[in-house]
Amino acid sequence: MEGVMMRSPYKYAVAVRKADGTIKVMEKDFISLAKRKKFFGLPLVRGGVALIESLVIGMKALNFSADEAIKQDEKKKKENALGGILMAVTMVLGLAAGVGIFFYLPLFVTEGLGIKGGTAFNIVDGGLRLVIFVLYLWGIGRWKEIRRVFEYHGAEHKSIFAWESEGELSPEAAVKYPRLHPRCGTSFLLFVMVISILCFMILGKPDSTLDRVIRFLFIPVIGGIAYEVMKLSDRIRNENVGKILLWPGLKLQGLTTKEPSRDQIDVAIAALRAVIS
Repeated sequence: MEGVMMRSPYKYAVAVRKADGTIKVMEKDFISLAKRKKFFGLPLVRGGVALIESLVIGMKALNFSADEAIKQDEKKKKENALGGILMAVTMVLGLAAGVGIFFYLPLFVTEGLGIKGGTAFNIVDGGLRLVIFVLYLWGIGRWKEIRRVFEYHGAEHKSIFAWESEGELSPEAAVKYPRLHPRCGTSFLLFVMVISILCFMILGKPDSTLDRVIRFLFIPVIGGIAYEVMKLSDRIRNENVGKILLWPGLKLQGLTTKEPSRDQIDVAIAALRAVIS
């Protein structure tokens, strides 16, 4: 069962279409730590907070979608408890695999190439990470199930555009807008990848296990910098510099968003209505 997750400064919501065609919405109040504690709202710090909170909320949204899918099958209802455990294990393993593939694999491959200089090492390491990331998005986009997820992603962007541009939420208003949005998480991840190359250059070539751990712990800092760059890019998106900064991320969204159906836009609108009400 696919769905859409939306978030506002004060709540988040997940909308899914059930087997009977109706849309179910789960909404929760949520105020970011960055708004509740002054320190966590500081520039550079707030981006790392947003990154971690997005991961937590994303897992909760996935759990809700999975629970609704289980409810469609009477037999699976009885296995709900076990299913929850398996879902949690799957999430942990998925996160570990993601760190291994996108963080440590490029590192080990670059080390295997025998590159000595810190600058050259980090350029090759970062370049490999970008290539793996793009190939991964392209590869999973070949799957029918993931393509539908990407269609919902496009529906999310279209409905946000309609609200921001016209203050109107309807499939007729949303369908005419582009599926690529400058504040997309895909663009944020690309900023993280690029900025990580520059930050790791400062740290130099990792020669020990401690050096590798430090690089990993540096990720929230990189996320904080990427967050500020993305916010700046969005503010100046109509200027030449803003267009240049946003262009790569928008191009990458060509892989992570697909044209949605009217039914999918309806689901996205239901989630958006819940967080702006």
